[in-house]
Amino acid sequence: MDDLQEVSRLLAASSDDGNPSPEELHELLERAERIAVIGLSRSPEKAARRVPSYLGAKGYDVIPVNPNAERILGQDVYARLSDVPGEVDLVLVFRPSDEAGRHVEEATQRPERPAIWLQEGIVADAEIAAARADGITAIQDLCVFRVHRALEG
Repeated sequence: MDDLQEVSRLLAASSDDGNPSPEELHELLERAERIAVIGLSRSPEKAARRVPSYLGAKGYDVIPVNPNAERILGQDVYARLSDVPGEVDLVLVFRPSDEAGRHVEEATQRPERPAIWLQEGIVADAEIAAARADGITAIQDLCVFRVHRALEG
Protein backbone atom coordinates (compact mmCIF):
# COMPACT_ATOMS: atom_id res chain seq x y z
CA MET A 1 0.00 0.00 0.00
CA ASP A 2 1.39 3.36 -1.00
CA ASP A 3 -0.13 5.17 1.98
CA LEU A 4 1.70 2.97 4.47
CA GLN A 5 4.94 3.42 2.51
CA GLU A 6 4.60 7.19 2.87
CA VAL A 7 3.96 6.80 6.61
CA SER A 8 7.06 4.58 6.80
CA ARG A 9 9.03 7.39 5.16
CA LEU A 10 7.67 9.91 7.70
CA LEU A 11 8.56 7.55 10.54
CA ALA A 12 12.09 7.14 9.21
CA ALA A 13 12.52 10.93 9.32
CA SER A 14 11.46 11.04 12.98
CA SER A 15 14.13 11.04 15.68
CA ASP A 16 12.33 8.23 17.56
CA ASP A 17 12.63 4.75 16.09
CA GLY A 18 10.37 3.52 18.89
CA ASN A 19 7.29 5.14 17.38
CA PRO A 20 4.47 2.75 16.44
CA SER A 21 4.38 1.10 13.02
CA PRO A 22 2.46 2.57 10.08
CA GLU A 23 -0.25 -0.02 10.65
CA GLU A 24 -0.55 0.90 14.34
CA LEU A 25 -0.76 4.61 13.49
CA HIS A 26 -3.46 3.86 10.91
CA GLU A 27 -5.45 1.88 13.49
CA LEU A 28 -5.05 4.64 16.09
CA LEU A 29 -6.30 7.36 13.75
CA GLU A 30 -9.17 5.14 12.58
CA ARG A 31 -10.48 4.47 16.10
CA ALA A 32 -9.76 7.86 17.70
CA GLU A 33 -12.74 10.16 17.93
CA ARG A 34 -11.98 12.67 20.67
CA ILE A 35 -8.61 14.47 20.60
CA ALA A 36 -7.48 16.79 23.40
CA VAL A 37 -4.98 19.26 21.95
CA ILE A 38 -2.58 20.72 24.51
CA GLY A 39 -1.31 24.07 23.29
CA LEU A 40 -3.99 24.63 20.65
CA SER A 41 -3.18 28.15 19.49
CA ARG A 42 -5.45 31.16 19.13
CA SER A 43 -3.31 32.25 16.16
CA PRO A 44 -4.61 30.92 12.79
CA GLU A 45 -1.09 31.15 11.30
CA LYS A 46 0.43 28.61 13.68
CA ALA A 47 0.59 24.86 13.08
CA ALA A 48 -0.84 24.47 16.58
CA ARG A 49 -4.05 25.93 15.16
CA ARG A 50 -3.95 24.72 11.55
CA VAL A 51 -3.39 21.04 12.37
CA PRO A 52 -6.22 20.81 14.96
CA SER A 53 -8.50 22.71 12.53
CA TYR A 54 -7.69 20.12 9.87
CA LEU A 55 -8.43 17.27 12.29
CA GLY A 56 -11.74 18.88 13.21
CA ALA A 57 -12.62 19.18 9.52
CA LYS A 58 -11.89 15.46 9.16
CA GLY A 59 -14.51 14.62 11.78
CA TYR A 60 -12.53 14.40 14.99
CA ASP A 61 -13.91 16.04 18.13
CA VAL A 62 -11.07 18.45 18.93
CA ILE A 63 -10.90 19.62 22.56
CA PRO A 64 -8.73 22.73 23.10
CA VAL A 65 -6.41 22.78 26.13
CA ASN A 66 -4.78 26.17 26.66
CA PRO A 67 -4.64 28.08 29.96
CA ASN A 68 -4.49 31.41 28.09
CA ALA A 69 -7.77 31.24 26.18
CA GLU A 70 -11.48 30.83 26.82
CA ARG A 71 -12.73 29.75 23.37
CA ILE A 72 -10.89 28.45 20.32
CA LEU A 73 -12.44 26.94 17.19
CA GLY A 74 -15.85 27.69 18.65
CA GLN A 75 -15.20 25.43 21.63
CA ASP A 76 -14.75 26.04 25.32
CA VAL A 77 -11.09 25.76 26.26
CA TYR A 78 -9.79 23.83 29.27
CA ALA A 79 -6.82 25.12 31.25
CA ARG A 80 -5.37 21.64 31.88
CA LEU A 81 -5.84 18.18 30.43
CA SER A 82 -7.11 17.01 33.81
CA ASP A 83 -9.99 19.51 33.45
CA VAL A 84 -11.29 17.86 30.26
CA PRO A 85 -14.48 15.92 31.09
CA GLY A 86 -15.29 12.57 29.55
CA GLU A 87 -13.01 10.18 27.76
CA VAL A 88 -10.24 11.26 25.41
CA ASP A 89 -8.84 8.89 22.79
CA LEU A 90 -5.72 10.86 21.90
CA VAL A 91 -3.73 13.63 23.55
CA LEU A 92 -1.93 15.75 20.95
CA VAL A 93 0.81 18.00 22.34
CA PHE A 94 1.91 21.28 20.76
CA ARG A 95 4.26 22.52 23.49
CA PRO A 96 8.06 22.89 23.48
CA SER A 97 10.10 19.82 24.36
CA ASP A 98 11.12 21.29 27.71
CA GLU A 99 7.42 21.43 28.68
CA ALA A 100 6.17 18.30 26.92
CA GLY A 101 7.22 15.79 29.58
CA ARG A 102 4.83 17.11 32.19
CA HIS A 103 1.97 16.90 29.69
CA VAL A 104 2.90 13.31 28.86
CA GLU A 105 2.87 12.49 32.57
CA GLU A 106 -0.52 14.18 33.00
CA ALA A 107 -1.93 12.20 30.06
CA THR A 108 -0.76 8.91 31.59
CA GLN A 109 -2.81 9.73 34.70
CA ARG A 110 -6.11 9.74 32.81
CA PRO A 111 -8.14 6.61 33.61
CA GLU A 112 -8.96 5.84 29.95
CA ARG A 113 -5.24 5.75 29.09
CA PRO A 114 -5.38 7.77 25.85
CA ALA A 115 -2.69 7.54 23.22
CA ILE A 116 -0.17 10.40 23.40
CA TRP A 117 1.23 12.19 20.33
CA LEU A 118 3.97 14.82 20.45
CA GLN A 119 4.00 16.83 17.25
CA GLU A 120 7.02 16.97 14.93
CA GLY A 121 10.04 18.53 16.62
CA ILE A 122 8.75 17.79 20.13
CA VAL A 123 10.37 15.10 22.26
CA ALA A 124 10.17 13.93 25.86
CA ASP A 125 12.26 10.77 25.73
CA ALA A 126 12.06 9.71 29.39
CA GLU A 127 8.34 10.36 29.76
CA ILE A 128 7.47 8.75 26.42
CA ALA A 129 9.55 5.68 27.36
CA ALA A 130 7.74 5.45 30.70
CA ALA A 131 4.34 5.72 28.99
CA ARG A 132 5.29 2.99 26.53
CA ALA A 133 6.56 0.78 29.37
CA ASP A 134 3.13 1.21 30.95
CA GLY A 135 1.46 -0.04 27.75
CA ILE A 136 0.30 3.35 26.47
CA THR A 137 0.65 4.14 22.77
CA ALA A 138 3.04 7.09 22.59
CA ILE A 139 4.38 8.91 19.56
CA GLN A 140 6.90 11.76 19.41
CA ASP A 141 8.61 13.95 16.82
CA LEU A 142 6.04 13.10 14.15
CA CYS A 143 3.49 15.29 12.37
CA VAL A 144 -0.05 13.97 12.81
CA PHE A 145 -1.21 16.08 9.85
CA ARG A 146 1.30 14.50 7.47
CA VAL A 147 0.55 11.01 8.75
CA HIS A 148 -3.20 11.50 8.43
CA ARG A 149 -2.87 12.95 4.92
CA ALA A 150 -0.65 10.04 3.85
CA LEU A 151 -3.16 7.52 5.20
CA GLU A 152 -5.98 9.20 3.32
CA GLY A 153 -4.08 8.44 0.12
